[in-house]
Amino acid sequence: MTNEEVIRSLKERSCGKVKLAIVDIDGVLRGKVVSLDKFSSLLEGGMGFCAVVFGWDMEDKSYDNVSVTGWHTGYPDFKARVDLSTQRNIPWENDLPFFLADFNGDTDGGALVCPRSLLRTIRQKSLNMGFSPLFSQEFEWFNFEVSPDGFAGNQPGDAKPMTPGMFGYSHLRASLKSAFFNDLFDLCHRFGIPLEGLHTETGPGVYEAAIQYGELLAAADRAVLFKTSVKEIAYKHGLMATFMAKWTEDLPGNGGHVHQSLWDTGLDTNLFYDAADPWNMSPLMRQYIAGQLHCLPFMLPMFAPTINSYKRLVEGAWAPTTLTWARDNRTTALRVLSGGKASTRLETRVIGSDVNPYLAMAACLAAGLYGIEHQLELEQPATVGNGYEDYANGIIPTSLQEATAAMKNSDLAATLFGSDFVQHFCKTREWECREFASKVTDWERKRYFEII
Repeated sequence: MTNEEVIRSLKERSCGKVKLAIVDIDGVLRGKVVSLDKFSSLLEGGMGFCAVVFGWDMEDKSYDNVSVTGWHTGYPDFKARVDLSTQRNIPWENDLPFFLADFNGDTDGGALVCPRSLLRTIRQKSLNMGFSPLFSQEFEWFNFEVSPDGFAGNQPGDAKPMTPGMFGYSHLRASLKSAFFNDLFDLCHRFGIPLEGLHTETGPGVYEAAIQYGELLAAADRAVLFKTSVKEIAYKHGLMATFMAKWTEDLPGNGGHVHQSLWDTGLDTNLFYDAADPWNMSPLMRQYIAGQLHCLPFMLPMFAPTINSYKRLVEGAWAPTTLTWARDNRTTALRVLSGGKASTRLETRVIGSDVNPYLAMAACLAAGLYGIEHQLELEQPATVGNGYEDYANGIIPTSLQEATAAMKNSDLAATLFGSDFVQHFCKTREWECREFASKVTDWERKRYFEII
C-alpha cells in the first residue's frame, strides 16, 4: 500500500493514533504513540528518533565507550523510516494500529548499527546470490505469578512460577492456566505472529512456542514482536514472562533456536534438499553448514549476547557446548533436519531466548553465505551420540568476555557484518561485562559474608 492508501484506510477505521517502534541493540522494543496527523507527516518526511536508543543499555545507562552516538555528539536524532509492510493491529489494545521502523536510510548513523538494517543488508546479499532465505525461530520462556511492582520490590529469586513441577508437553499444566495459554495462541495469530505450536516445557511455568516460518525479514519481525507480545499478554493475566537464557542453575535454560533454509528466487525449490543424498542434504546445504561452523567462534555474541547467556551453555542442559553438527541430534550446536522437499532445514541450537532475533538471523545467514561463497567443504564428520563428548573441533567460548574478544579481534566478523557494526556491538558487550564485574552478587554474599 502507498502512504496515501494507508492513511485513507486508517481514517476509514476512525483511528486517531498509531503505535510505532524500533528495536535497539539488545532486541528491546522502543517506541511511541503518535496522532494520525503526525503519522501522516512522518510517512512523508521521515521520523526523527533520538540516537540514544543506540547509546544506552537495556537499563537506560549511557555507554561511555561507543562512538556512533553519545554525550560527544549531543544525542541528535537519527532518521528512521516506517516500514509499511509491518502494519498490524494490537488486539489486546483495541486493535491499535502498529508499525515497525528502522534506520535503513540513515547511512551516516543509524544504519551503521541498527540490527534490522543489518539484517536487510545481508538479506539483500542472499537475494543477489540467487537465494531466498526462509527462517523461523522458536522460544522457551518462564512465566511467574508476580507483577513488575512486586518483582522490583522483592528478591527476584523468590518469584513464584506460574505452575509447579517438571511437566513438559503437559495438557494438565496448560489447562491450569488455559485462559493465558489460549490467549497467547489466539492473540499472537491476530497480531500477525502465527504459531505452529505451543506447549509446556520441562520446568515450572515454562512454555515453548514455534513461530511459523516465513521470508527472512518478516520472520525476524515476528520473533522480535513475539517476545514483547508474550510479556504484554502475561501482564493482562497478572503474570510476568522472562526470556532470560538461564533463570536458575537448577533447571534447563531457555533456547531460541533458529531454523533456516535457502530457496530459489521463485520460492518453488528448497535448495537444501537433495533426494540423491542419503540424508537429503544438498552440496549447498553442506557448504552453508561448513560456513556456520567456521564462523561461529567469531560471532557468538550475536547468538549469546549477555552474561547470563553462558550459564545456559553447559553440559547436560539441552544446550550445546562443542563446535559440532549432526542429523537430528539435540546435543550438537547445529542440528540437521533432513525431511522432505519442503522441510529440510538447519536448526542452530546455540541461540538462547535472550537474543536479538535480527542479529541472530543475520549471523546465521551471513555465516552460511560465507561458506557458499568460499565453497567450504563440510569435512568435519557428523557427531554420533553425545555431542558434549565430541571435542575434536573445539568448544564454544564459555563467557561473554571471551566471546566478545574473539569477535572484536576477528577480521572475519568485520567481513561478515561491517567494521562499524562490529566495533559498536563489541563495545556494548564490553560494557555489559564491565557492568557485571562491578557488581557484588548474592552468590558472593552467601559464600563470603560470614566464613571468609
